[in-house]
Amino acid sequence: MSSLEQFLPAFLEEVVGDRFGRYSKYIIQDRAIPDVRDGLKPVQRRILYAMYDAGNTPDKTYRKSAKTVGDVMGNYHPHGDSSIYEGMVRMTQPWKMGHMLVDGHGNWGSIDDDPAAAMRYTEARLSQIAMELLRDIEKRTVAFKDNFDNTTKEPVVLPARYPNLLVNGVSGISSGFATEIPPHNLREVIDACVALMDSPDLDVEDLMKYMKGPDFPTGGIIMGEEGIRDAYRTGKGRIYLRSKTAIEDLKAGRQQIVVTEIPYQVVKSRLVTAIENIRLEKKVEGIAEVRDESGRLGLRIVVELKKEADAQGILAYLLKKTDLQVTYNFNMVAIVNKTPKQLGVKDMLSAYIEHQKEVVTFRSQYDLERAEDRAHVLEGLVKALNILDEVIATIKASKNRLDAQKNLVTSFGFTERQADAILVLQLYRLTNLEITTLDKELKDVMKTVAYLRGILGSAKKLMGVIKEEMNEIRSKFGIDRRCEIQNEVEEIKVNLEVMVTPEDVLVTLSNDGYIKRTSMLSFTRSGGDINTTGLKEGDYLRHVKEINTIESMLIFTNKGQYFLLPVHQIPEYKWKENGTAIVNVIPIAKEDRIVNVIPVKHFDEPGKSLVFVTRKGQIKRTDLKEYSTNRSGGLVAAKVGAGDEILHVQLSDGTKDILLVTKQGMSIRFREEEINSMGRAAAGVRGLQLRDGDEVIGADWVYGDEGEVLVISDLGYAKRTLLVDYPQQGRGGKGIVTFEFKEGRRVRSNGSELVGMFFVKQDYEIIAYDSRGEKTVFMTNQAPLDDRKSVGKQLVPVSKGDTIPVILRSPQS
Repeated sequence: MSSLEQFLPAFLEEVVGDRFGRYSKYIIQDRAIPDVRDGLKPVQRRILYAMYDAGNTPDKTYRKSAKTVGDVMGNYHPHGDSSIYEGMVRMTQPWKMGHMLVDGHGNWGSIDDDPAAAMRYTEARLSQIAMELLRDIEKRTVAFKDNFDNTTKEPVVLPARYPNLLVNGVSGISSGFATEIPPHNLREVIDACVALMDSPDLDVEDLMKYMKGPDFPTGGIIMGEEGIRDAYRTGKGRIYLRSKTAIEDLKAGRQQIVVTEIPYQVVKSRLVTAIENIRLEKKVEGIAEVRDESGRLGLRIVVELKKEADAQGILAYLLKKTDLQVTYNFNMVAIVNKTPKQLGVKDMLSAYIEHQKEVVTFRSQYDLERAEDRAHVLEGLVKALNILDEVIATIKASKNRLDAQKNLVTSFGFTERQADAILVLQLYRLTNLEITTLDKELKDVMKTVAYLRGILGSAKKLMGVIKEEMNEIRSKFGIDRRCEIQNEVEEIKVNLEVMVTPEDVLVTLSNDGYIKRTSMLSFTRSGGDINTTGLKEGDYLRHVKEINTIESMLIFTNKGQYFLLPVHQIPEYKWKENGTAIVNVIPIAKEDRIVNVIPVKHFDEPGKSLVFVTRKGQIKRTDLKEYSTNRSGGLVAAKVGAGDEILHVQLSDGTKDILLVTKQGMSIRFREEEINSMGRAAAGVRGLQLRDGDEVIGADWVYGDEGEVLVISDLGYAKRTLLVDYPQQGRGGKGIVTFEFKEGRRVRSNGSELVGMFFVKQDYEIIAYDSRGEKTVFMTNQAPLDDRKSVGKQLVPVSKGDTIPVILRSPQS
């Protein structure tokens, strides 16, 4: 037979699947997930049993941890000393365990995540409450199995005389499963367990009357009763853990925030560092100093504030941005009959009660066997003492011990067990006092036998024993609740004033899209002139806004998008610097053009709306509050039709008239209230009826009869007309003429289309740029005042074949 014939072919998928399946089963059952009955992972169970078996109990002196780790590794857990010692360390730490199972002596780490000293330095012994997990283990209460090398036996589960799974909780990750069960209050868990034994039909709502929620050893405030209810019902749920804080007054009007309890599993040193970094990076204004004053009296973190700082606002920011408040997600998975299951609280308690029934039943059977055996022996001794002379004569006549035992059995009807007990009876037991003692002991043993038979024969008595023993543990080890529970989840609202120092600044945006934020101090030191701001060659200012850092800006594009940009997020530059491209601040598309920038402080201001005008004459009005958002990306401001674009956006109070002017010299004036308020993504309604090839070139808000309307053509001809000459019309009409174009060979043209319209009540500067970039500045009062159909006067010199593509109101006007 060749060597190849000794091997069988196998598919890689099957081999890997089989191996991984075995591995997964092992780490689920024997490493990471606790048993529902005693709430322990295998390594924890082995540590506790090894310490118990070695006599390392609370009534003895502490023993080196290395010895315990060696015993566990050598006898039960061949997985390396580090995993065993880590499991042992966790069971000594009061900030992780509701009730410590190992009583440690030495450096066992700290809540600051300091590691424990090496196992050769630390000492440990079982805690008092750990003995309740192991109580009666020698009375055949639980099954034992062979250890890894078949040299000794280890318990499959501990008797666990209290519901440790819920009392101490557990956290673990295995293959395909994870578990996160929080610690609970011992008294509450036992009360719920007893109530369920009395009334097995109780539902989660009933159980929550006894067991209100988790009780973390680090204290704090639990928010979200609905999350607790979901978790108790299904095994999954979410709650919020908030630190216990207080605001204390200091001298000179200063205050400090004091933290005395932090959320479960939060590392204190990292929390303090996170708060200190917020102070150093000035993410919030008003923190003067951060100190960790924790000591023997307990945890205490102090955040000292500057004078007149907003203590409540800073606390809200810290709760939101640090681990002063965290979420806790229940995922209550445990091993039930060798299978991982997600369990609600009732299922957990029911499984524990069934376990206790078995434990007490097996213990009672064991005690009954011992008691019956003792009663049998005592009956023989009492009988022997009543016929003592005959018994002694029979023993004296016997050849040896075996012959004496045989003679006692045949002569007097003793059993072999009784005969053996008679033969080892000490002579002093033949006194009258000892005979009376034997009688009394026999009666007591018979009472014990009757009591144990009663337990085994009555489910009610069995339950009574379990309840009585659990209540003893409740009385001995119960502690007051450490966590406070709030029904509702309190929303954290952080005022912008806390994160940003309110300051009036100038924000500029150039035609080429360069934006900057400048302090008023820099502007003043640079001469206080708008025209001296830093710009690239050929660029010019389009928008200058005096605004506060705690406000925001709505930036609208011609494609119908908008961006909400908080002012404090705009990079700060000196007045004579160019600034930064706006694409570095907001994700605006390259082909988009900004049509307006509107400062906003409060979106919920009543009566305020945004009005949009498109080149094709569509007009739309939407409440300002619709544009409030937390997103930094672009959102739809208005629906724009094909071939159309947004021309103008303005914040309005809805009380004025809207005046539209087209490039062919038509105009229309109508009440803004004719436009119904629409949704943010609506397309709007028709503002005026356009001729073929015509489009809107200007829009403004007018009111009353005072003021003038200035229009300017592409060849620089301008004129003003009194507003009273523009009567109100109905929205959607054809409008009226507002400029007359000169035509003919011998007549000098005043332009072929209008390029700008402005409403004037007080004179201001107009800036025009020709196609070569040449700049012309003129005052509005330089334009002649004439009727609507006049031809205007040239105010902007234009070369032959050139036009005016850009005309705008001076930003400083």
